Parts: sequence; structure tokens; C-alpha cells
Amino acid sequence: MQKLQLESSWDKTLSPRDRDEIEQAFSRVTLSGADIQFTPLWQAMNHKGQLLVTVLVHNTRKEGFTFTNSKLHYKENGVTAAKHTFTIPALCIGAETTMPWTFIFPVESLTVSPTLESGFLEFFN
Repeated sequence: MQKLQLESSWDKTLSPRDRDEIEQAFSRVTLSGADIQFTPLWQAMNHKGQLLVTVLVHNTRKEGFTFTNSKLHYKENGVTAAKHTFTIPALCIGAETTMPWTFIFPVESLTVSPTLESGFLEFFN
């Protein structure tokens, strides 16, 4: 059975409002058959022009998962707005575990100017 877990730094710094929003999003999720799935939470641009995409990462496999040379793209309305390859050694998502995470897409990874509405993450080859 899928469980929600917060990475230790998130657990210490997350506001009560954001924690509640994450828990509510997790309770509404219906997972499909894919091993690794993403549920969008929010997205923003920071002062450096980087795209920040916060999602719930669902690992439905029976073993842990780490992002190693994982190619992700951020899409809005069928258009790829950013592509980047992520290696995140600090993030290990346990078996049948869901964790929130913010993926930071560098400025050079943006392919169009994102609207920050109805966006989602996908793996790409």
C-alpha cells in the first residue's frame, strides 16, 4: 500500500498550509500502472529565471528508486516548456512510497516561456 513520506529537510521546513495541501493531494490520487508517476502540486519561476516544479513522486515499485540521469520534461497544454536530465543522489524514494519534491529546471532548459498553469512532468527518452 502506497504511503506518503517527507524527506527530512521538507519535514522540518514545510509550512502547515503546504503540508495540508500535500496530504490532501495524496489522499485524492488514483495511481495508474506506471512504476514512477507524478502528481502536480505547484510551479513557479524563481528570481534566477529557473522553473520550479513541485510534484508528488509516486514510486509504486517493490524496490526503492533514485533519479539518476532521469530525463524529464515539463509540459503545458501539450507543449514542452522545459527539458532537463536530473541526477539527485539525496533523493531515494522507498518502495511503494510517495514523496513531494521540487525539480528545478535551469534557464537554459526552457524551450518556451511557461504559463505556470496546468503543467505536469513526464519522463522522455
